[in-house]
Amino acid sequence: MYYFNSWNKELKQPFGAIKVGEIMKVNFKTDRPDVSIKFIIRRDFGQRHEFDMQKISDELFSASVKFDVGHGLYFYYFEITETSDWGNVQHFYGCSGLGGEGVLYVAEQDVTPYQVTVFDSEDPAPDWYRESVFYQIFPDRFHNGNADEKINAPKPNSFIYGNKKDEPFYVKDENGNIARWDFFGGNLQGIIDKIPYLKNLGINAIYLNPIFSATSNHRYDTNDYLQIDSMLGSEEDFKQLIDMLHENEMHIILDGVFSHVGKESRYFNISGKYGDEVGAAKNPDSPYFDWFKFENYPFDYKSWWGIKDLPEIDKDNESFRDFIYAKDNSVLTKWNKFNIDGWRLDVADELPDTFIRGIRENLNDYPDKVLIGEVWEDASNKISYGQRRDYILGNSLHGAMNYPFRDMIINYLNGNRSAHDTAYNLMTLSENYPKDIFYNNLNNLGTHDTERILTMVGEENNALAVGMMFTLPGIPCIYYGDEAGLTGGKDPNNRKYMPWDTIQEAKHQLYKDWTSKRLSENTLKHGEFSTFFTENVLGILRYTDDEIFLYLINPSEEDISIDFETITFLQEFNFMADLKEKLNHIDISRKSSVDISFKL
Repeated sequence: MYYFNSWNKELKQPFGAIKVGEIMKVNFKTDRPDVSIKFIIRRDFGQRHEFDMQKISDELFSASVKFDVGHGLYFYYFEITETSDWGNVQHFYGCSGLGGEGVLYVAEQDVTPYQVTVFDSEDPAPDWYRESVFYQIFPDRFHNGNADEKINAPKPNSFIYGNKKDEPFYVKDENGNIARWDFFGGNLQGIIDKIPYLKNLGINAIYLNPIFSATSNHRYDTNDYLQIDSMLGSEEDFKQLIDMLHENEMHIILDGVFSHVGKESRYFNISGKYGDEVGAAKNPDSPYFDWFKFENYPFDYKSWWGIKDLPEIDKDNESFRDFIYAKDNSVLTKWNKFNIDGWRLDVADELPDTFIRGIRENLNDYPDKVLIGEVWEDASNKISYGQRRDYILGNSLHGAMNYPFRDMIINYLNGNRSAHDTAYNLMTLSENYPKDIFYNNLNNLGTHDTERILTMVGEENNALAVGMMFTLPGIPCIYYGDEAGLTGGKDPNNRKYMPWDTIQEAKHQLYKDWTSKRLSENTLKHGEFSTFFTENVLGILRYTDDEIFLYLINPSEEDISIDFETITFLQEFNFMADLKEKLNHIDISRKSSVDISFKL
């Protein structure tokens, strides 16, 4: 028998990611009498190091290693040498691919190692953030607050919908390019008017999609970082929105789009909107010229993902960096002084780590501001542009958008991933992330970049998805309209106008109930996390020293009765007897869930 489990505190301490300079202790079990074991560590893209494990009992070998050579990813496994009549036989023991219990390998080159993330220091988010339930607003599609419902400053050559119930539709030319951007006319005053609605729903923080001057309805094609888009309103409107939110004990974070700008921006100005001498595409002597990479001036240039509307910026350019985040006279400094509460960084994978750290250095002067990055994968081991990213290893991002959770929820509820695999995947993410980051991640079931959750999982599974988002570690974020029953596939159908006159009461109440539960249950805001499963049921466990919250999900077509003996826990706890009492003989109807909270 050979055995190691990275989630078992008797075999590995501490659990999960560790801090630079911290000691990691591992114990390896075997009942073989004539073996020697080495603990093997490989630094990410680096050297192999081996440590002899000491035999501390008949069946236990132990090693302790201090990780004091810098932050980053490290990978480990075990080399086993067994003495027999045939001579020495060598085996290797590593990760199964799911985490937790490992498996035996014959050849070292075949080993899947365990990951350990080593970070610089704890990086808690501001206190308000961990107490939040967010609401994401796509401004053009939320609400027009003008009394006469007229649209502010309509853009030239644009398309205005005749009815707010119209389906979003792109007006394209013969080449498939967007010929006229479409608008419903939502604005900042509209958000101000709906603060009572948001507060009644239980929202205490909002994340706004871009609000700066742009050509499109989504405004990821920034024309001027220092101006509010005129269709949305004025700086006075923005200041009023912030003040009103804060008066209602609500917070606001903005979308920072710093990888690219619009081709019509004052920085590029391809058509001369800002004059014939302004912008890189009009004037090689422009102060912005070095921000861009031209291959054949001025019409052949590097653009974001090849989209010519979005000229890509050289983020290593010092002039651009100073413009975005210098302490004086920068984009961040201007809007931070409006007393916003943080930023979400668009396409964080395409911003150099040093660029993100520069933004964080600016925000460190405002300790109550949070910095979240758009990352679609496991942010602990993300590689982009050939480099391992280190934006969650300290003094960088506070957290990332938790698209991996969304993927797991949808696949589990749709029957594409088993309860077993979902439980293991959740624990692996918990193990890979520094603890602060894991609990700071912004959880979402949908965004402006994804299909609506109701479309993805259907009516019967929708309530289960909402419960999972609110129960899992991280900060829940509702995409506007999900609570109203909006459906929709990919862009543009996921960006419909908010149906104020036809909000579905049952769905609205579902979200309202969960925001209330999230804000009232200390375990859901600050509790530790683990998971468990049966053949068809996934369980989420949140706990503190004196409280337990359990959430059990049955997405199957069958009613299920659970006995404690049928449950597999991925970790052991000193309160197992309490769990046995609460989890014995539970009936869960098809397509439903059960939540249980109790004091220890």
